[in-house]
Amino acid sequence: MSTSNTNKVHLAAVSQALLVTFLWSTSWVLIKIGLKSDLPAITFAGLRYTLAFFCLLPLVVLNRDHRQAIRELSTRHWVELCILGIIFYTLTQGAQFVSLSILPAATLNLILNFSPIVIAMYGLSSRHESTSIAQWGGILLTITGVAIYFLPLSIDGKQIPGLIAGLIALLANSGSSVFGRYVNSQGRFNPIIVTTVSMGVGGILMLVIGIFTQGIGTLDIKQWAIIGWLALVNTALAFTLWNKTLQTLTAVESSIINGTMLPQIAILAWIFLGEPLGLKQIIGVIFVGAGTLIVQLWRYFPISKI
Repeated sequence: MSTSNTNKVHLAAVSQALLVTFLWSTSWVLIKIGLKSDLPAITFAGLRYTLAFFCLLPLVVLNRDHRQAIRELSTRHWVELCILGIIFYTLTQGAQFVSLSILPAATLNLILNFSPIVIAMYGLSSRHESTSIAQWGGILLTITGVAIYFLPLSIDGKQIPGLIAGLIALLANSGSSVFGRYVNSQGRFNPIIVTTVSMGVGGILMLVIGIFTQGIGTLDIKQWAIIGWLALVNTALAFTLWNKTLQTLTAVESSIINGTMLPQIAILAWIFLGEPLGLKQIIGVIFVGAGTLIVQLWRYFPISKI
């Protein structure tokens, strides 16, 4: 392939990846709108990911190689995929939706951006990965950004359950990232199989829990439109596009592009949800974004380890 064609393919991949991050960022706004329309949080999340599972299922069922791979899954493989589904979808997404029903989108977004920090600290404590000077600098920068964003601290008592749910989502998301890396590290599974099976298990379990604990809520055309868009476009389609971009982009480029979600969500929440975005919040978001980006990229540009 010529240099010109290579550049065009790369530019297309970057554009598609940016589109995916934009779609994922708009999810936060749509979720907040749905939650304000009497959609129970856990049921809402369960409906989204169960429907997305059924959108992805034909990609597995209609592919001979995928069907064969499913048949060859051992009991241990099924257990691993089920655990991943419970951690990443039932716990992470369920807690995230509950937190969004209470907290501003920008606040939860900031909390979840601590995931790379938590994962890095896990790597340090388990001695699976050493910590670089750059990574410690990124952790310090992130903590500084959070302090700038939240201080002086003023928490409404009604927001405490949302903060607790946000912390659960943070820990579950970090745990699912570590476990997901383990599941995918051996190259035993095609990514579409991992996603479809784990999403089916986690999404359906979340839907059942939501219906029994919160009910179905009031679903009119607007609510179904939000759920359908989130499932089909922001989950099934976005996942497919993102995996396509990974065939062209490097891990560094993907991490940088994924990091653009932090300011995107803050700006979208300000425009469409009326959440405040003053100078202090902007500076805090910039610090957190820079810090988490450093933590994510440190392994690609190792400096002296301590």
